[in-house]
Formats: sequence, structure tokens, C-alpha cells
Amino acid sequence: MAAGDISASTIRFPIGGESAVAYLAQPAGNEKRPGVVVIHHMPGWDEWTFEVCRKLAHNGFNAIAPHLYFRLGDGSPDDMAALARAQGGMPDDQVVGDVAACAKHLRSLANAINKVGVIGFCSGGRHTYLAGCRLGGDLDALVDCWGGNVIVDDKSQLTERRPVAPIDLTASMQAPLLGIFGNEDPNPNPDQVNRTEETLKKLGKTYEFHRYDGAGHGFFAHYRPAYRSAQAADGWAKVLAFYRKNLG
Repeated sequence: MAAGDISASTIRFPIGGESAVAYLAQPAGNEKRPGVVVIHHMPGWDEWTFEVCRKLAHNGFNAIAPHLYFRLGDGSPDDMAALARAQGGMPDDQVVGDVAACAKHLRSLANAINKVGVIGFCSGGRHTYLAGCRLGGDLDALVDCWGGNVIVDDKSQLTERRPVAPIDLTASMQAPLLGIFGNEDPNPNPDQVNRTEETLKKLGKTYEFHRYDGAGHGFFAHYRPAYRSAQAADGWAKVLAFYRKNLG
């Protein structure tokens, strides 16, 4: 066994009465590890999401990515994402339940310690903020990567599936939050990021925000035109340092 060896596979485990689907990556060996729930972006449970899990495992964390669209059936990430968009996204209550189940599964692993963080990208960043508020002390560290619609100025955009703007639940957030944002992103735009920070500061929350010039939405994703290598490398370094500080 070499340093950095990992195992990774698709797993099934129960959520309520359903057989949920997730991707799990773990460092090799018996050393006790903290865990991270990886919440995929709106484009779906895709290859890049699996790469994120493997990156975290390579750096010493058990990482699990729930397939938030598994209830819609089988299909390519693009097809599943299209179905999800057509339905207005997955219901917030359902996503929070999936995150909670994955956190519980991480804590049940033979090599687990009782520390679990969350990271989410795009819509997953919003879900991270939401889960941090809804699950309170069940989570130990939150990473929001350019999560849009945390702030909702036009309340007519709220729906039965997404009935509350996450920013309005901030008082319930207990875990420290790391935010990663591009200054050229339209959603969240710099003003929304600033207003989110103002709310966190006003409520006395533990957080750190990092904003990157020359970067827009999704700048970690190497397969997309938005990728920015220097900013992504620095952002990932900050994510890993944040987890090592707060998860061990």
C-alpha cells in the first residue's frame, strides 16, 4: 500500500424506504478519517463529481457524493439534469435528508471519526448553506463553492420545492463556513456575496470568504471553458486547509 492509495466505488444504502445511490471514495488503510459529503452541481452526478471525491480521499478524507437525482430513474448526467430542471430542482427537504443520511453513513464507516464536513458546487453550494442551517450541530465544516440563490430578492421565485431563501436561515448555522467565489460570476454576483458576508458577520458566525479576480462560475472544473488553473489551485488549497483545521 502506497501513500495516497484509495478505493472508490458506487454504493447503495437506505434512505427511508428507498435504496439511495452514492459514490464513495476512501483512503486505503485503517487510519481513522473524517468525512466529507460532496453535493453535486446542477449538471448532475457526473465524472467531475467523482473526481472531487477521489481528490478528497487522496488528501485523507472519506468522501461520499449522493446522487440527488436517483429517484428520477437511470440516464446520463445530462438527461437527469434536464429532468431535474424541468421539475424545478430537487425539493430542499429531500436534499437535506439525503445529506443527513450521507453524513450518518460516513460516521458508520469502520475507519471513521465523528467529524463530517460538506462541500457543494453551484446549486450544491446553495444546498451546503441550506444544510448547514437545517442540520445545525450534525455538521462540522461547510464549504460553499459559488452557490447561487442563497439570497432571493424576488420572493416570487420561491416555490413549494424551495420555499425559503437559505440566507434567511443563517441564524441556525453552527458549523464554520468557507466560501469560494469568482468576481465575474453573475450568480452569485459580488453584491450578493458581500450581502451574505454581512449577514454572517452580523449574526456572529464563523466564516471565511475568498474572492477571485478573473474567475467566474465553476472555475474549479477543468473540463469547462470557465476553468482558471491558478485560482482553482489556490481555492483547493484553502478548502483542504479549512477541512484539516476543522475536521482533523
